[in-house]
Amino acid sequence: VSKGVPVGAKKVGLKVFMMSPGFVYEPYCVREPIPFWKRLFTRSGWTRTKEDVILEMKNAYAVSRLRKKTGYTKKQFYDQAFNIYKEVNKLMAQGDTSSLRKALTDSMHSTVKNEIKRRESKWKSVHLELVEPAVSIRTLRARMIGLDKNDLDKAFIQLTLEFVTKQKFEAYNSKGEVVSGDKSKEV
Repeated sequence: VSKGVPVGAKKVGLKVFMMSPGFVYEPYCVREPIPFWKRLFTRSGWTRTKEDVILEMKNAYAVSRLRKKTGYTKKQFYDQAFNIYKEVNKLMAQGDTSSLRKALTDSMHSTVKNEIKRRESKWKSVHLELVEPAVSIRTLRARMIGLDKNDLDKAFIQLTLEFVTKQKFEAYNSKGEVVSGDKSKEV
């Protein structure tokens, strides 16, 4: 019996799941840039600088915990995330709302479903193709959400990524005629 483990108990390792809990803990929003002089010489600028530093520290802490506990590598995660992004885009182009339900949060699924309905009222079908590789992928926000304040292994980490991609798009009417876009051009 190892020290610190009660008799009859067994040690359990950290379990890692590549799935969403179904909600966005702290939605990302773009921080308004503030002038350098305001950041340095006003009370609101100092407050904002403090908030920005805290946000960056939260990002760094979440990513460092993820790396330490799981062996996370940015390249491996970005590859997996980009594959999910491609699949979601393909399903959106096909209008496959039932398969999208499995890949999206309830809120995002509702938004996408409404967008597909709106699109289908104008166009019969669309061709959407992602051009690989992505122009860029970057982490906008990383958050660790603890489920038990006394045990940091009972937590999940949520990453918000930005994908900048080129795509080929073309929309068709009920007769199969092109009504928008050009699938030979990257946008």
